Amino acid sequence: MSKPLYVFDLDETLINADCSMVWNEFLVEKGIVTDHNFIDEDKRLMNLYAKGELDMQCYLDFSLAPLTAIPKSQIIDWVEECVRRDILPKQFTQSKVLIEKLVRERAELIIVSASVTFLVEVIARHLGIKTALGIDLVEKNACYSSEIKGIATYREGKVTRLEQWLKETKQSFSEIHFFTDSINDLPLCEYANSTYLVNPCPRLRTVGVERNWPVLRWGA
Repeated sequence: MSKPLYVFDLDETLINADCSMVWNEFLVEKGIVTDHNFIDEDKRLMNLYAKGELDMQCYLDFSLAPLTAIPKSQIIDWVEECVRRDILPKQFTQSKVLIEKLVRERAELIIVSASVTFLVEVIARHLGIKTALGIDLVEKNACYSSEIKGIATYREGKVTRLEQWLKETKQSFSEIHFFTDSINDLPLCEYANSTYLVNPCPRLRTVGVERNWPVLRWGA
């Protein structure tokens, strides 16, 4: 018997933050990034993301620049520290309750996020979700580069990557439920059978009213 698939965006959906921004603040706090303008530029670019206007490759070139000469193993250690200390406390209580309920029901859960995979996979594991898709990066000399490997999980790319995953899993699902906050996820909102808007941005809220998508008001 087929069962439903629950697909989640991550940032501002399951957690009350953007994990990339939290990670970048962590890098500055640790002294790994010393550019005093780094956080301001990060905020400027993320404002473009919120408007649906971000060039993802430009963002990756900026945000990965301080890390491209650092061994992958060291970055993974830092990610674990950042996730445990700074990201998990920002999980929405409602998302925690929902995930626990779906896990008890043995539902299939997956995160599809426009953040980089090395962040998304660790966060997903700590949230109790086994499967996660993020932006994969080409590795060079055991270090991460800013070059995208394959198709980015961004905008229409989220649908493409999810479809690829569905083919690879060879599982049959009765319907797809999708949770998000962002206008960037409109293609996946329209692809899913049921869409739920978590504290949606103004543009997505407007579309949601037209489509009669439920709005969930989640708080920390």
